[in-house]
Amino acid sequence: MIPKTVPAHTEKLPATRFQIFIWTLFDLGSNAFIMLILTVVYPVYFTQVLAADRADADFLWGAAFSISMLCAALISPILGAISDHSAGKKRFLLYFTLLCILSSALLFYVGEHRLALGFILLILANIGFEAGLVFYDAFLPEITTERSYGRVSGYGFAMGYVGSLLAVLLAYPLLSEGFTPENYVNIRWSFVLAAGMFFIFALPFFFVLRDTKREVARSASYISIGINRVLTTIRNVKRYNNIGKFLISYFIYFDAINTVVIFASIYATVTLQFTITEILLFFITIQTTAIAGSLGFGILADSIGRKHTISITLLIWIGVVIGAFFSQDKLTFFIIGMIAGLALGSCQASSRSLMSTILPFHKRTEFFGFYSFFGKASAIIGPALFGLLSTLFNQRWAILSVGLFFLVGLILLQRVKEEPYQPAIDEIASSNVSENSR
Repeated sequence: MIPKTVPAHTEKLPATRFQIFIWTLFDLGSNAFIMLILTVVYPVYFTQVLAADRADADFLWGAAFSISMLCAALISPILGAISDHSAGKKRFLLYFTLLCILSSALLFYVGEHRLALGFILLILANIGFEAGLVFYDAFLPEITTERSYGRVSGYGFAMGYVGSLLAVLLAYPLLSEGFTPENYVNIRWSFVLAAGMFFIFALPFFFVLRDTKREVARSASYISIGINRVLTTIRNVKRYNNIGKFLISYFIYFDAINTVVIFASIYATVTLQFTITEILLFFITIQTTAIAGSLGFGILADSIGRKHTISITLLIWIGVVIGAFFSQDKLTFFIIGMIAGLALGSCQASSRSLMSTILPFHKRTEFFGFYSFFGKASAIIGPALFGLLSTLFNQRWAILSVGLFFLVGLILLQRVKEEPYQPAIDEIASSNVSENSR
């Protein structure tokens, strides 16, 4: 028996500025994957090269993304529960990060008409990325205090947008000739660049940060433990009613954000006839304002509250969607993109910090697993719906439908109380026994 030292719900990793900086570097590296493979380059390569001359190209892209999010969503709560039971966050993060990096690098071998391979590798890469976020996000409550969740989460997203800018600048020489057959090899090298940046900037995380939990004795497999912990949480769902309200709201509005992000470059290319250079400039603009949004709104969230900050950004998103529907020229779309960048950086950072505020600390990774589940499950619906509406009607009507998700998410968010979770006495006792016993 190990003597009880620190209660599980108050256990903290001593935070330093250097540790926080290293934590944000992971965001920087992962955003190279987001920018080049999920947002700017691979969506266009997938729809215009791999699925060339297919009327359902948008639908196939949305389906690949939705399948990957479904797989990640199903395993996220179980993985989080397993991690809470043992010193496993960093280990699981490593496994899934490597899956993402290797799958991304292998996209180099996806030449013309190799649609099936490109479809499968995208699914694997995004499963690795999204499942890894469960464990990365769960470090936030450990490296800072509650009063700084907003700004530290904002620092992470701001650094991520710096990574996006860096990825675009480094990839530009490879992409400047556009999506022509002569330039396909260079385009595929940009996928290797994304994988390399993710590897380089994620590496310090695994040497500097550490798990705070000890390994504990177990009489069952980790999978069984994870499933049992998740089922226990579900059986006690009334105890976590406030968290449930937030997750439902998050499910709705994050569905809209995911849809906008993965179809933005396709929308700009097909509907507004952007060239590859214009697309890159467009996303450089978005990332620049997203940095400002992450930092500015992150500080604001610690002042006026995370819930109020998210509400403001959702109103901005509704305006962005309406503006995109009516935009007829590239300049207007650039201006709308700048505003969208502010909302993107703010909404993601404030959502993560609000979740950190209201979750039970002794179940932090498990609940970030649920947070991840709802974020990923939402991405099953939106992209598939956008692809379907785009195929049946056009992309303008598809983008307008996204605004309804933002509106419903905003309404549901008002039911959430922004207050720290107060664990019941039996919870604290149970947590101490499970985490301090061998």
